[in-house]
Amino acid sequence: MDTNSLRLFVLAAEKLNISAAGRELGMPPAVASNRLAKLEQSLGSDLMHRSTRKVALSVEGEEFLPFAREIIAQEDAARAALGLSSPQVSGLLRFAASSSFAQLYIVPLLPEFLARYPEVKLDLKLSDTRFDLIEGSFDLALRNSALEDSSLKFRKLADDIRILCASPDYLSRFGHPKAPADLIDHQLIAFQDLSARRLTGPGATTSSHFDPRAAGSRLVIDDGLSLKLATLAGAGISMNSLWNTYAELEEGTLVRVLPEFEVDDQSVLWLVYPKSNVLTAKVRVFIDFLLEKIGKGPVWESR
Repeated sequence: MDTNSLRLFVLAAEKLNISAAGRELGMPPAVASNRLAKLEQSLGSDLMHRSTRKVALSVEGEEFLPFAREIIAQEDAARAALGLSSPQVSGLLRFAASSSFAQLYIVPLLPEFLARYPEVKLDLKLSDTRFDLIEGSFDLALRNSALEDSSLKFRKLADDIRILCASPDYLSRFGHPKAPADLIDHQLIAFQDLSARRLTGPGATTSSHFDPRAAGSRLVIDDGLSLKLATLAGAGISMNSLWNTYAELEEGTLVRVLPEFEVDDQSVLWLVYPKSNVLTAKVRVFIDFLLEKIGKGPVWESR
């Protein structure tokens, strides 16, 4: 299979413009269109729908796209092993991450990364909603949870320490819980799935949990920043990541609840990518950059 035609297809899929993809590869529009048609003929399937007004991926094209990217990545890695690749890191990097973490720690770093690697383009998907890394054709993602997917490779970015917190106003109105059992009488704000988290500490028992469902939670939120804002506004007690709340804890606008207890959550900030993918230069330098800027003594741990 002609990898140059695959590169053309991948670029055309990203730009939704065959002529623009061809120009980037040094092909006249007619040549690019003819080359893509020959690729489709060899595969026996239409990869793209064309009209006089626009280009769109077909269902078959969407299914074939991650495989085309993988073939190109394999070729680039092989050429690099032989010293045949360009020393200039380049290409489109598709990265997915929690919107809450990215807004605080990754987005402010992007100008420096883009200046350091001027031939790299970033396509970011920022959402606190769970997603499928492989089906989404992402090169790299940040996940803040226990990893259970054996199809993924990963690098640890930092620990993700979880705490319970509330606003001073809420605690002045409803009082400070003295033990985990007291949480049942409080307004607990749940994040996404309402699942209970075990609490460990002095006098803890097997029933010591932060459990919004048992407390009859009336507020469920699927966005980390909104969870923090609701807590700041006095809506109740929430379980938050320390990276998301350390500044407010220092300011006193949030207060630790049951500070002598720890949330047994097994959560870590992981940089993950599909096991089948070659670790291309663009992915490697982005991982190294994030480890350099965030992973070496995260600010929330040093405080």
